[in-house]
Amino acid sequence: MLKSKNRTNLSIIDSDLSIDGSLTSRGKLIIKGSLKGTIDGEIVVIAKEGKVHSDAKVSSMTIGGSFRGEISATKELIILSTGRCEGKVKCKDLIVENGGILNAEVVSMKSDKYAAEKEKNAFLKSDMKNSNSIEL
Repeated sequence: MLKSKNRTNLSIIDSDLSIDGSLTSRGKLIIKGSLKGTIDGEIVVIAKEGKVHSDAKVSSMTIGGSFRGEISATKELIILSTGRCEGKVKCKDLIVENGGILNAEVVSMKSDKYAAEKEKNAFLKSDMKNSNSIEL
C-alpha cells in the first residue's frame, strides 16, 4: 500500500452535529455544526453556519460563522465577511474582511524577526543619541 507524504488530515463537524467537550485535531478541521469546549488543532475553519464557544489553541483559524471565547493562533486569524468573533484573541497575523465583526481584546504575537528588528532599531537610536551629545 502506497502512503502519500503530502496527505493532509481533514475532519468535518457537519451542520447537524453538536459537540460538548475537548477536541484535538491534526490537519484541517471544518466546523459546520456547533462546538462548546476546547480546541487544540492546526488549521480550523468555522463555516458560515458554524457556532463555536471555546478556548482554542491553533496554528490558523478562519471564522465564517460565529466564535466566542479565547483564541491563541500562532500564525493567523482570519475573520471573513460573514464571521463574528467575540472574546480574547492572541495571534501573529489578523485579517478582518469588510463586514466581519471583531469584538475582542486583541494581543499581537511578535515574530522573532520583528522582535530582532525592533531591538536593533532601539540600539541604533540609543547610539545616535550618544554620538550627538556635545560636551562643554
